[in-house]
Amino acid sequence: MSDKAPLRVVITGAAGQIAYSLLYQVASGYVFGMDQPLVLHLLDIAPMMGVLGGVVMEIQDCAFPLVQDVVATDDPNVGFKDIDAAFLVGAMPRKEGMERKDLLAANVKIFKVQGEAMDKHAKKTVKVLVVGNPANTNALICSHYAPSIPKENFSAMTRLDQNRAAGQLSLKLGKPINSIKKVTIWGNHSSTQFPDASQATVNGQPLGLDTAWLESEFMPTVQKRGAAVIAARKLSSAMSAAKAASDHMKSWFGSTPSDDWVSMGVFSDGSYGTPEGVMFSFPITIKDGKWTIVQGLVMSDFAKGKLALTGKELCEEREEAMAVCNA
Repeated sequence: MSDKAPLRVVITGAAGQIAYSLLYQVASGYVFGMDQPLVLHLLDIAPMMGVLGGVVMEIQDCAFPLVQDVVATDDPNVGFKDIDAAFLVGAMPRKEGMERKDLLAANVKIFKVQGEAMDKHAKKTVKVLVVGNPANTNALICSHYAPSIPKENFSAMTRLDQNRAAGQLSLKLGKPINSIKKVTIWGNHSSTQFPDASQATVNGQPLGLDTAWLESEFMPTVQKRGAAVIAARKLSSAMSAAKAASDHMKSWFGSTPSDDWVSMGVFSDGSYGTPEGVMFSFPITIKDGKWTIVQGLVMSDFAKGKLALTGKELCEEREEAMAVCNA
């Protein structure tokens, strides 16, 4: 058994569907390492405590060697105490007929409470991944209410979109998924995202795919994949969302390979003409847990137009969210 100190990892929405898949991947060692002991903090709302009790039983029954303790709670102050990593999965889902501003208003309340609890109780080195939608703007709100934690410690998940995009390219080319590198998601985790295969490689070579197919089939398939899963399963993506969250945190706690990068929603510094201060997905390299935006990529006019579109949406979301915060 490892003599490493345990990492404290919180998962919110812990009684939910995504968390049910995510917990196994975290507890198994896939994310933080096969020699890294863990203390799992499971946070959910009071009405879900009975269900969460069943999840705790199952974690016990899995007999995970790395799990030293499980803390199940509905109190954010307990849930965020001394944590090293946070998967913020719990959020208000969009219901039929709900306007985006209504969804934002409901989520601002959740992420304000969690940000404030994190500010008071989490380690200042905590790495925070927001999965619950609208993820980019929820991450912005959370950071806003946790001013003592560095802004670069907050991120929003676009790894699911990246994995979806790589999957589509793999199918089209008939090549294994691990041969495909440098797939990028730009902007918001919404239908305005820009899935970009222009820099992507297969076995180190350009993809050689037709631009018309990339623009008319590949892009909309990736952008609308979440809706397609809902239409088929009558439930939103859970297994794939949990895998992407695991991949994101695994990359962030380590380093990216020299021949690849990942997509992460991070605070924009204005790179590629994007609006500063919104949570924008970029191509990112990571070295020993520190991320950097990949610079110097040549952008076509088509790409610049797509970046402007998703940037505009993120600015609108920020204004709407900040209006709720300041109300």
